[in-house]
Amino acid sequence: MMKKFRSMSDTNLLLTITIVVFAVMYLCAVVFLGEGFRTPQTFLNLFNNNASLIIISCGLSLVMITGGIDISVGGVTALVCMSCAVNLDLHGGNVVTSMLIALGIGLAFGLVQGFLIAYLDIQPFIVTLAGMFFARGLTTIVHTDPFNVQNEDFVKLRDTRITIPGLGSTNRKGIYVDAYIEIGVVIAIVIVLALFFMLRWSKLGRNFYAVGGNQQSALMLGINVKRTKFFSYVLCGLLAGIAGYVYFMHAGSGSPSHAQGAEMNAIASSIIGGTMLTGGVGNIIGTLFGVLSLNTIKDIVSSIGLQDAWWTGITVAVMLCLFLIIQSIVMTRKNAKGSAGKETAAQS
Repeated sequence: MMKKFRSMSDTNLLLTITIVVFAVMYLCAVVFLGEGFRTPQTFLNLFNNNASLIIISCGLSLVMITGGIDISVGGVTALVCMSCAVNLDLHGGNVVTSMLIALGIGLAFGLVQGFLIAYLDIQPFIVTLAGMFFARGLTTIVHTDPFNVQNEDFVKLRDTRITIPGLGSTNRKGIYVDAYIEIGVVIAIVIVLALFFMLRWSKLGRNFYAVGGNQQSALMLGINVKRTKFFSYVLCGLLAGIAGYVYFMHAGSGSPSHAQGAEMNAIASSIIGGTMLTGGVGNIIGTLFGVLSLNTIKDIVSSIGLQDAWWTGITVAVMLCLFLIIQSIVMTRKNAKGSAGKETAAQS
């Protein structure tokens, strides 16, 4: 068993750790924190409330696998929400035009930032920091005050629920209520599966890992490093646009304060999910469980009566440090394996 554990790849090892940590946390919550965590709807609400974060985190994971970073995604999400809200309620738009606006905004940020980073070799943190400020500022220019969208077609879309037979529960009044998920959850799961297959079996996915692992080696293998980086930021921007619309469907409003801190939560979720900041290692399924783990610990902290915001921040910080330590151990293991391989080759 130990031999099999040691032979696991870094990506699979970190994925296994993330899934085990999430399972243990949620099981402890179910056993020790009462009925609140025992209903199927509580578990499904982890997806309902965080569908947009799942999509944003997937985009961040793609960029981080290539060794980059993107902190503009929260600002892009807020800009998408406000632009779509203004289009629907103030400019006579419809659901289709608002979706196109969301995709256009995300794609525009991805193209511009990807070009500056990949082809002009400007530091990703600087470019995306500027993108974050630009998106937040533009959100306020589009409309200064928060407001709820009243467009009838959008309200119907926002209120659509997909019931799951057999997973309901009885409420305090003794009435049976079916469990449900929102449309955004379906979109998030489809994106997770699509990106998982892309990273695992497509040439582009393999190029992402190669560029993040070692750019010089990737160049020697004939991989176009600049184009690969460019595509990662384009995909991240596009996913931020989609996430913005999913967030918009969940909130039903536009506001300059939407998605505050989303970029930090996405980075934390990716790290918890096993994506390394150094690049070359990561798994989209792990990112999904990273989002679930991050928000489960927040729910646990809230359930035990620690309502103050700093307790959540402290808990998340401790959890993040724990996973960074785990990643450091994995990197040490990887370097040790590499050194052993070189010694064996030299001896032979």
